[in-house]
Order: sequence, then C-alpha cells, then structure tokens
Amino acid sequence: MSKRRDELRRKDELRRKVARGQARARGEPVEATGPSPNPASNLIMANAIVRFGSILLRKAVDKRMLRNRYGKETADAAVENQGLGSTLTAFVLSKVAARSSTGAIMVGSGMLAKTLYDRRQAGKARAKGDAQILEDAAKD
Repeated sequence: MSKRRDELRRKDELRRKVARGQARARGEPVEATGPSPNPASNLIMANAIVRFGSILLRKAVDKRMLRNRYGKETADAAVENQGLGSTLTAFVLSKVAARSSTGAIMVGSGMLAKTLYDRRQAGKARAKGDAQILEDAAKD
C-alpha cells in the first residue's frame, strides 16, 4: 500500500512539474514563490534578508578576529565603532571583487601585497594597528 501511495505521489508531482514547464513555455505567468504574491516584493525582501545576514556575519568574524588579542569588550567596541571610511572601503572592494574574475584577482593581489608589506614592517604596523583599534574602541 505504501509503495502504491509513493508512486502516485511521484506521478502527481511529475504532472505538476510538467504543467508548470508547459505554462512557462507558453509564456503564461507562473505562481510566485515567497511570502508575497508580488515577485518584486519577494526580491526586495530576499535582498534585505541576505544583506542583514551578511552584516551580522561580518561583525561576528571581525569580533572573533580581534577578541584573542584585545579582549572581548575592546573587540566589541572596536567593531561597533568602525569608521565610515573603512566600511565603505570594504564595500567597494567586495563589489569590485564580485563583479569579475579580473576584479577578484586585483583585490586579492592588493590584499596579498598589503599583508606582505605589513609583515615586512611588522613592528611599525603592529603599533599602528594597535593604536587604531584602541582609538576606535575608545570612541564609545
């Protein structure tokens, strides 16, 4: 009995998929998926959710990277008080890297060059970076 029910369910699902494909081929509008019947609203909602999620993930990663060196409170304060300039720089770099493979190579090469330069100038870079982080944390 269970096999028969599964078989009927699969056939019904296949019929629905074929009907949707035929409707799409004829140019008929297909039922929108999402919370709203308006596809544009669904796209805006999805975009907002993805952006919100990426902001939360970025802040969590930033805090985690700073926490071992500066402690929880200082790391949290530094991430929350991050300046507009560094936020815009990160945004622009991510946009350039995401648009093309050439952009990704350019951004990646720039990051590699910056890392190698900082390692070469380790003492000065560490002192400068510490001063900047502590300054950002003290803004609160």
